[in-house]
Amino acid sequence: MLTVAVIGSGTMGNGIAHVFAQHGFSVALIDINQPALDKALGTIGKNLDRQVTKGSLTAEDKDATLSRLTTYTSLAEGVREAQLVVEAATENIDLKLKIFRDLDQHAPKEAILASNTSSISITQIAAVTQRPTQVIGMHFMNPVPVMQLVEVIRGYATSDAVTTQVMDLARQLNKTPVEVNDYPGFVANRILMPMINEAIYTLFEGVAGVAEIDTVMKLGMAHPMGPLQLADFIGLDVCLAILKVLHEGFGNPKYAPCPLLVNMVAAGRLGVKSGEGFYSWGHSTKDLVLAERFRK
Repeated sequence: MLTVAVIGSGTMGNGIAHVFAQHGFSVALIDINQPALDKALGTIGKNLDRQVTKGSLTAEDKDATLSRLTTYTSLAEGVREAQLVVEAATENIDLKLKIFRDLDQHAPKEAILASNTSSISITQIAAVTQRPTQVIGMHFMNPVPVMQLVEVIRGYATSDAVTTQVMDLARQLNKTPVEVNDYPGFVANRILMPMINEAIYTLFEGVAGVAEIDTVMKLGMAHPMGPLQLADFIGLDVCLAILKVLHEGFGNPKYAPCPLLVNMVAAGRLGVKSGEGFYSWGHSTKDLVLAERFRK
């Protein structure tokens, strides 16, 4: 397999395109917005420069990687020769179902259709296509060029052959694939999101402040960053969307989103992407500055 199409040029999409191109694949990066595609190429270039500076990549490797990337604003044109399509659009079920209907129409019949969804049912996505055996989840972690894990999610109808092929592809990217079955949140977010939600409840109920909660988890549990800081990096809107999928999928009140999270998303306080969440991000993301609302 040499030709891959990636749908969506945001944080996850450009990261996925980056790693495939770096490992020798011809990549079509697709987005309806040309300025977003231009921004994505700029981000990929900066990330490659960082690898060159660190000595993990040569300047020639960087140039070769960029040469394998082609951008498209037309989905039909971008997927025309793809052997694998990885959808990395916004975590919205209606949008994803529309994309997969279009992919089923325009991608080659033998192409594998994968979703980078972090919580939405692969079985439900596959059901809108005429090739459910060829639909699978490839859940990369952020930042994609750095994080080693890929959750490979089998839908109800996903074939053994497609699963094996996608597991092998992930290994070609120097990733570690883990096969999981298709239940809400899969493994990563079924465990992670309730922890983040509980951290927000701990803040909401006045048990401790933002910095104190994150410090306990970093120093006491050896987490590289606290759950509230991590939520800001993921995006509070994304956290809320995943919790809603868990809550609706299992019908269990333990997954109900904290009212503080709901209010923050409604107010547009989404974390790093909006400049403010639990922390203020109008500066380098290496510096932790509490959002004014949470300062004592």
